[in-house]
Amino acid sequence: MTLHWLKADTPARLGMAVSRKVDTRAVGRNRIKRVLRNATRHLLPYLAGGDYVIVARSAAKTASNQQVQEAFERLLRRAGALPPVDANGTMPPHKGVVALPLNAPEAPSG
Repeated sequence: MTLHWLKADTPARLGMAVSRKVDTRAVGRNRIKRVLRNATRHLLPYLAGGDYVIVARSAAKTASNQQVQEAFERLLRRAGALPPVDANGTMPPHKGVVALPLNAPEAPSG
C-alpha cells in the first residue's frame, strides 16, 4: 500500500484507491476497501488529523484480511499518523475516549 497524507487540524478523513490492476473482480476490490474502512473505524480516535488516501497494490489481492489490516497499521505508524505501540502491546489511551465494561448499560443519549 501507499499512503498520501495531507496533515491538517481537521478530523481524519480516508479516501481509497483500489484499481482493476489490483483485482479485476469487483468483489475482490470491495473486500480490500471494506477491510481498510473497518481498520480505520477502529483507529480513528488515535489518528492524527488530516486527509488520508490509501492506494492498494496488487499484493493486497492475495493477502488475508488480517494481513491487509496489519500492513495498513504499519504504514500509518511509519508515517507518524499513529502513536507508537506501548511496551505491553497496546495503544495509549486517547483523550476523550471512555471505555465502558462490556456488561454496562449504554449511556442515555441526549
